[in-house]
This record gives sequence, C-alpha cells and structure tokens, in this order.
Amino acid sequence: MDAPTRTVPFATEQLLSSDFQTAARAVLAYLRGRLGFGLWMVTRTNGDDWIVLTADDRDYGVAAGDLFRWSDSFCSQMVIGLGPRVAPDSARVPAYAAAPIGRQVTIGAYVGVPIFAGGEMFGTLCAINQTPMPASIIEDQPLVELLAGLLGNILIRERTADAERRLRERAEVESMTDALTGLLNRRGWDSLLEREEDRCRRYGDPASIAIIDLDGLKRTNDFAGHAEGDRLIKRAAAALRVAARSTDVVARLGGDEFGLILVGSADEGAELSRINSVLHGVSVDASVGVCVRHPSRGLTDALAEADLRMLAAKRACSGARVGSAPDRPRRTA
Repeated sequence: MDAPTRTVPFATEQLLSSDFQTAARAVLAYLRGRLGFGLWMVTRTNGDDWIVLTADDRDYGVAAGDLFRWSDSFCSQMVIGLGPRVAPDSARVPAYAAAPIGRQVTIGAYVGVPIFAGGEMFGTLCAINQTPMPASIIEDQPLVELLAGLLGNILIRERTADAERRLRERAEVESMTDALTGLLNRRGWDSLLEREEDRCRRYGDPASIAIIDLDGLKRTNDFAGHAEGDRLIKRAAAALRVAARSTDVVARLGGDEFGLILVGSADEGAELSRINSVLHGVSVDASVGVCVRHPSRGLTDALAEADLRMLAAKRACSGARVGSAPDRPRRTA
C-alpha cells in the first residue's frame, strides 16, 4: 500500500483569497502530500459529461480538459449514495467494483466528495490510486469535505464577480458595432469569443457556436437592388437579436454571415431548430450550422465546425436557391 504522508495544516485564509483555479491546484497539491494517491482531480459535471478542470496526476495520464462519462465514474455512484466517499479498498464496494471506469483503468482506492455552488452540485473533488490504501485514510474524510466546501464558496464568489465582469465586457465592446445592423462587428466578436473561452476552460461551462449565412442575398441585390438586400440583412439581424438570450453574443461577421456564441448551451438540435424557426418567422431563408464546444478543443474549433456544418446545409439547399456555389467565398477559421 502507498502510505500517506502527514503535512502541516492547510492555510485556509490564503486559500480563500485565491481564485478558483489557484485554490483548486493548491488543494490538490496539499491532499497529495497528506494522503498520497496517484491522481487527484477537481471536476465539473454537465449532463453525462465529466470534465477535468484541474488535475494533479502521477499515474494515469489525466490532464485538465479531459472528458469522461459521468455515469461510468465512481463519483456518480458516490453522489447517489451507492458507495462511500472514502474507499481504501474500492474492490470491496460493489457499486465501485461494477463501475465501468474500473474496467478502463486500475483503481484500488478512491476518495470523492461533491462540490456544491449555489445549492447545486457543480462537480467533485476526488482521487484514485492504483493500489488499495491504508484504512486510516477514512479519518481524513472530514478534511476533504471541508476543502470541497471551501472550493464551493470560492466558486460562488468568483462566479458572482464573473457575471458582473461579463456585463462590463459587453459594455466595453458596444462601440465595436456593425453600422448597418447595430450588432457586434467581427472585432467585437473575436474579443468576446476569447473571454468566453476562458470561462469555459476555467469552469467547464458548456457553450455552442452558431454560424448563419443568408441564402440568396446576391440574388436579392441583383434583382431587387442593394437597398432591399440591406433590408434583408437588417431583418435577419433583428430576429437573431430577439432570439438571443441575455448572456449570448450576436455579431455580424461580414457580408451576409452572422455568428452567435450560445453561452451555457449544449443542445445542438434545439439551438438549430430555434434559430431556424426565428428566421423563418420573419421570412428569412438561411443556412445554419451549430456546434457544441468540446472541453479539450475549445470554442475556436467549435466555430470552425459550425462553419463547415453551415456550408453543408447550404449545399443541401435547392440549386434554384443556391446555384453552383455559395453567395460568399468560404471563410477560414
């Protein structure tokens, strides 16, 4: 067995003054020094996604941004009360012995406690080890629970401040607008995309990207005039602004192309249906692509994939509407 090492008491005052990421790293380093274990993690749960936010790993090759299936984990069994929060020999716990993750990696011991923020479970503070650990580690369960609680309090404080920061960011980019539609321009979009990616990475928050390209703008300009084409663009912009939630970002990326950063969204089908419905409601034909951010790749990759899906939707349109080529050259992400 890997014997844990006893360390000096944790500096809780220093922890409480830290940001969430720094505090998480400090907690994991402290718990490794005190209890050992081959892997300590702070995770985020989102549906059946189990996202690693911070990892202190020696044996498993796990890093921040890795994604696992929540229902496969020991933590999912712990949360619903089928297994203890500390299992020095996890093979002796039926729920853990049967968990699918145990068939993917070698687990001899487990520690896991939920992290709550605002009355809801955010994720877990947990550890696994390849071999069983001394039974004495059970005595440290209150300590692990205390540290998980402190992380939850830091998270609440930081998320509150972050919501206020998001409002300030929106105000900062108000001048970066497109003259025709009043939406953000590409510069404003790029600025907020970077900041939302930072939030997603820090907290494991879901987000999606939608790319919308109007069908037939060139035809409208050619046969009805550019003034009518401008009215079409403005009608689409107004509809997308109404469809957007208060936290979403809507921008005109150029020409007849629009983008949405759908904050907190992880349902591609629902978003695609919602956007199409709003546009059809104002008689705007458009090709739409939506992609959910993957924790290990980020919003830039989601943007590129959403663009490809939009182009595929455009190619699927009737030849009468699209012709042999799209109305715009393909944009590179």
